[in-house]
Amino acid sequence: MENLDQTIVFSLFGIPLDATLCLTWLVMAILVAGSVLVGRSMSGELLPGRYELFLEALVTTISAQIEDVTRRPDAAFLPYVGTLFLFIATANLIGIIPGLHPPTLSLSTTVALALSVFLAVPLYGITQRGLLGYLRQYLEPTFVMLPLNVLGEFSRTLALAVRLYGNVMGGAVVTGILLSIAPFIFPMIMQLFELLIGFIQAYIFGVLAMVYIASALGPEEQPPSSPPQSAA
Repeated sequence: MENLDQTIVFSLFGIPLDATLCLTWLVMAILVAGSVLVGRSMSGELLPGRYELFLEALVTTISAQIEDVTRRPDAAFLPYVGTLFLFIATANLIGIIPGLHPPTLSLSTTVALALSVFLAVPLYGITQRGLLGYLRQYLEPTFVMLPLNVLGEFSRTLALAVRLYGNVMGGAVVTGILLSIAPFIFPMIMQLFELLIGFIQAYIFGVLAMVYIASALGPEEQPPSSPPQSAA
């Protein structure tokens, strides 16, 4: 398996750029170009086009998942979680193009994604509960749990990175083995398999990110109940 971090594609102003970075830029370019094309195709008419329908279905699905996990409106979380899902899904899917590899095959990419979640969790938590309210959770249920709670923050970040990297790497290895055994039978099947695995890994990463963010938001505030109406 090719080591993307050690594969130098070209140098820019004397700075070597490895395959991981170049593939990541490619994924970003695909997402930006797709956003521009979809934005231009949105006509605002009563009968939307297929691109508008696809975009609406995608946003609706992600929004529903966010609300199911957080039990809160999705507006604050949709840009971040939606970007995570689209980036990871696109990164995994470019692996079906001959000559390209998913940048998520590099531990550098998965660690960077996990670190973004590591930073997003306290940012959302502090925004929702305030600084003291967020820090207080590390002392729950007792101050003795402070070291374990802090350690848990780092361990789940590591688990996010290793899980995504291991699953993508495992899928690539299995695909390579099967293609070497029966190169004329499995290619189409394995491409479909890689498409499925790519979406599943993006979905799992996004859901786990939302679970961690939801844990930092604290319990959902219930609206005050209205007093019972007296009988006339």
